[in-house]
Amino acid sequence: MKTKVQLIIILSTLVLFTAMGCKGNKADETFDASLPMDLNQSEEVEKDVGEKSDVDIEIDIVERDLKDDIDLSLEPNEAGDVMILMYHNIGEEEAEWTRTPDNLRKDLKILYDKGYRAISLKDYVNNNIDIEAGTTPVVLTFDDGNENNFRIILDEEGEKIIDPDSAVGILEKFKKDYPDFGTTATFFVFGNNPFRQKEYLEFKLSFLVENGYDIGNHTIDHRSVKNIDDKETIQEVIGKQIKVIEDILPEYKLSTYALCYGERPSNENLEMYLEEGIYDGTSYKNVAILNVGWNPAPSPITSKFNPLSLPRIRASEMKVDNVGLYNWLEHFEKNPQKRYISDGVKEIITIPEFMADLIDLEKIGEKELYIYEK
Repeated sequence: MKTKVQLIIILSTLVLFTAMGCKGNKADETFDASLPMDLNQSEEVEKDVGEKSDVDIEIDIVERDLKDDIDLSLEPNEAGDVMILMYHNIGEEEAEWTRTPDNLRKDLKILYDKGYRAISLKDYVNNNIDIEAGTTPVVLTFDDGNENNFRIILDEEGEKIIDPDSAVGILEKFKKDYPDFGTTATFFVFGNNPFRQKEYLEFKLSFLVENGYDIGNHTIDHRSVKNIDDKETIQEVIGKQIKVIEDILPEYKLSTYALCYGERPSNENLEMYLEEGIYDGTSYKNVAILNVGWNPAPSPITSKFNPLSLPRIRASEMKVDNVGLYNWLEHFEKNPQKRYISDGVKEIITIPEFMADLIDLEKIGEKELYIYEK
């Protein structure tokens, strides 16, 4: 909780001036009342002033209610749904699994204009959503780690630069143009050569981590686990990919996993190894497992929230069966009461009364739940 501390310092000005004037008869020295006083020097002041001074220090601590900062006219609803967007390729021609550079730029601008702000996948699952009041969180993800997600090219002068038409190049430019969007994304990679330029692999992985992006697991060979019938193989395909990344970035721990083709083991007893396991001395524990999906994800404070089975929305306009990004943007425009709206105060979880039955109080954690009548 924020605390307002009021310090009231009452000085007997006349006596103080008299005392200072008497001390050493330094008539040329003046007292500037506009300068701050160091309270640690109070003893020296008393010695200088002597018994004639009258210095009283009163500390009045007033605890302010953070709910006073919440603008209910914005109709905050932190139990509303959150879109986790799924991208794959960024290429010259629009296709079912490819977004053109201009269309990705269009997506970002429309999201921004409609009041969406990017947050990391980890912040979402940990209920660490800290965005301005009245805005809505959105999570960006890119699958496969293809070169068009993060490409290094030579400019006209032969200097190495990030391709401005690659996903990272587009995101970095948007970050500069709209710093309050909070640009971030998770890149789910597979194989020994993520982003497909071996000579730049270490640079690319380091750049992502150092610039606010996350790296996620997409297995070592983009393998579906649907027909795997033993725990050793599941741990191998997940653990091998972790080893690839951690051999390059030993301090970075992969803890998110996007299911290839959205498929889970047919044997439900093996699902536990999607979350946690060990392979060849490399252990893992995923805090989030992402499906392919076609609908928004629930708020992390609701009873429906399951971080090990999170749906995503295809960020495309082709063959989306009316459940793509723009379909859901329209849905939330028509049904704003279903959209997550931030209260702007990260210590408080604010919801309208009609959403109260959806809340899992254990997921609130140390935050305060504020329910208001709409």
